[in-house]
Amino acid sequence: MSYVKVSQLAKRFGDVTVFEEIDFTIEKGEFITLLGPSGCGKSTLLRSLAGLNQVDAGEIWVDQENITKTAPQSREIGMVFQSYALFPNMTVLDNVAFGLKMKGINKTEARAEAKRMIDLVELDGKEQFYPRELSGGQRQRVALARALVVKPRILLLDEPLSALDAKIRKSLRQQILTIQRELNLTTVFVTHDQEEAMLLSDRIFLMNQGAIVQQGKPEDIYTKPANEFVASFMGHYNLIDAETANQWFAINSKQKVAIRPESIYIREAGRQYGDHISVAKQGTVLSHQLLGNVIRYSIEVEQKALTVDLLNRSSERLMAAGSSLELMFNLNEIQPVRA
Repeated sequence: MSYVKVSQLAKRFGDVTVFEEIDFTIEKGEFITLLGPSGCGKSTLLRSLAGLNQVDAGEIWVDQENITKTAPQSREIGMVFQSYALFPNMTVLDNVAFGLKMKGINKTEARAEAKRMIDLVELDGKEQFYPRELSGGQRQRVALARALVVKPRILLLDEPLSALDAKIRKSLRQQILTIQRELNLTTVFVTHDQEEAMLLSDRIFLMNQGAIVQQGKPEDIYTKPANEFVASFMGHYNLIDAETANQWFAINSKQKVAIRPESIYIREAGRQYGDHISVAKQGTVLSHQLLGNVIRYSIEVEQKALTVDLLNRSSERLMAAGSSLELMFNLNEIQPVRA
């Protein structure tokens, strides 16, 4: 039996249904990400797992125990919020030890275990600091240590990195993953950042309008989108109508197809292409964005704007708006998608 099982879960606020008929399972030690746009229900679902929101229907099982009606403090679930939620009048050590104190652990043992967790999140030397004396990244690590110190059965992370700058965010997400692997901790992480989800997750549950529209390994979500929403949300897919796809690629599709920006090539003179590459189509550069090691072009082909990603090998090869070129498509990467 799976470590976590959610069955037919539903949550409403008055007349507004946030989600219903939510079903999924999680294995022990898995890192699951709830991914989706703002307002899709992912944070409400996370809070329902924690017991902070009472559900209107369905069941939540953890390690073969039905916790649907169990009080939050008795679920043995740790949660880290975006807003840190630290006690401003307590030191780092006291903040981390607070949960153990509430469980009746003696002060000496609680402080020793809290110190161990502070060391684990690499904040040794900060034990007597107050939250106001720490950076945002340090405060979030305190919140993480506080959630971990009580040895939760599940760790829930509600967009814990969204308020941090890019450099600290990358460092802290790697630290979270390292700790999660070291402790074999079943983790559910909420984000609207596709890159973050791809990097951290064993599996992604992609949500839209209160439903899980696709779940699976990151590479499967990215390369095999289940529908138009998934294709448009993940990886900047180009969506091409069936009639155009059939003309361009000599296929017989009855629905739209999706193709990733990196699966479209600009034809290079003298280069040989395999049978899996389409015939060339004439195009015109509309604009470009420099994204570090990738240049993202918007290119018009037969009055359709396509997104094309190329490695930024040399600034001398940058093509200005109005440049003419020929595009070729990797036929093996064309995915039919349902509405």
